Amino acid sequence: MSSYTPDTNLWIERSRLAGMLLGCVSYGVFFLLTVQSCIALMRRPRHEGKIRGHRLALLLYVVITFALITISVAANAKYTEMIWIDLRDAPGGPLALIENEMAYRINVLALSSGHVGEWLMQALLLHRCFALWNWVKRVTIPMITLFLAMIGLSIRIQMEASAGTAFYDIDVEPAYLCIQVGLNVIYTILVVYILLDMRNKMKRVAAQYDSSLYDTVVVMIVESAMGYSIFAIIFIVAFALHLNGITTLCFLSISQVQGISQLFIILRVATGRAYTENWLSRAAAPPTTIAFSHTVDTIEEQTDEEGTRSEQNIVQTYSASAKAAEVDVCIA
Repeated sequence: MSSYTPDTNLWIERSRLAGMLLGCVSYGVFFLLTVQSCIALMRRPRHEGKIRGHRLALLLYVVITFALITISVAANAKYTEMIWIDLRDAPGGPLALIENEMAYRINVLALSSGHVGEWLMQALLLHRCFALWNWVKRVTIPMITLFLAMIGLSIRIQMEASAGTAFYDIDVEPAYLCIQVGLNVIYTILVVYILLDMRNKMKRVAAQYDSSLYDTVVVMIVESAMGYSIFAIIFIVAFALHLNGITTLCFLSISQVQGISQLFIILRVATGRAYTENWLSRAAAPPTTIAFSHTVDTIEEQTDEEGTRSEQNIVQTYSASAKAAEVDVCIA
């Protein structure tokens, strides 16, 4: 008596299950940061700044991206359940279901919602970069061209997936991921450059200027971009080398990882942790001077000089605060 034995590849099957578990863990972090960001954006801001006028737009962005990523994760989780429960007797077994997942519409929904969420995340990066660079054409035109190319490739991927093409056989997927990583790297370089340039200009104007704001924001931007870029590069290499197990692990978490990196910045800016707590007080404190004089004329001269210095301090303080507000709103 013969029995049917489906094709098996335990590494692929384990990677699908482990990838879904990893995706759920990353979604949990994403969910937690989403809740914290919404609470922070709905509260009255701790510091004065243009973030007040942008908090509703940021709140809408957070809610929409959360909804899209939630749809993607839920669809992937449902199909993972179908692989080993609902469709366990399908021809080819779990391996065939994993390799030909795009033959089921639920996976096309997961892919499409994840991609649209990634469009919005990249659009927010571009807005931050353009605002800091004052919308100069030499920055906006190349970045928008790359962004449109990314959307075009994304639509091509979704069309091929809708036609039932296996995800591992979609040739334009690495190009789409490369453009995404390229946009993140270029954004990081441009933003870091303009922030360091602002810091140096402020130091030239005021020798005692405290540059901790710019240093902290630069570190925050680099840290945020580094995690996603490393994860995406692993995904690209695995896809290009047809390492389907590692590809599956990365694919089920890539959107959540990108969302987490974005929310870290929004949360820190909304809660005022994008700069040191005592930065504003240090910037606003004018130097104290004590002088003694024997004549009334000397006292009057010193009073005039101190008045002039006080006006200069006020101007420098205002300029520093204005720069802080500008960086605050652009980064958010």
